[in-house]
Amino acid sequence: MATVRHAHTVWQGDLLKGSGVVTLDSSGLGTYDVSWPARTEEPNGKTSPEELIAAAHSSCFSMAFSNILAKAYAPPARLETKADVTFQPGQGITGIHLTVRGEVPGLDADQFQALAEDAKKNCPVSQALTGTTITLTAELAGS
Repeated sequence: MATVRHAHTVWQGDLLKGSGVVTLDSSGLGTYDVSWPARTEEPNGKTSPEELIAAAHSSCFSMAFSNILAKAYAPPARLETKADVTFQPGQGITGIHLTVRGEVPGLDADQFQALAEDAKKNCPVSQALTGTTITLTAELAGS
């Protein structure tokens, strides 16, 4: 059965001087301030749509990759995934770079890379973000 998650934002003012608050409704984990300067300059304690996308993408990729590894070889001992989302004012999101470092005893670097590419292509967030270029660096610990 399909699931639906909810968040909402209340924004006040114009784009450049205004600000908003994003609330994670489904989990109840909190509210987060957002603003244009946090998006295009220093965050200064606020978040941005790009940071929220990076959080979603890194967690989704990690889940997909752990599942692929478990089915093809063995569950990973550890995966650490970073997502860098690049935003260019006037152009939008111009790219996402995933970096994963993993510990999978007995797996070789080529297998790790191939399975990571599969996860990048098939994780639901990657599929939702097909309008941008997604690149990947995959590093197997100990190799």
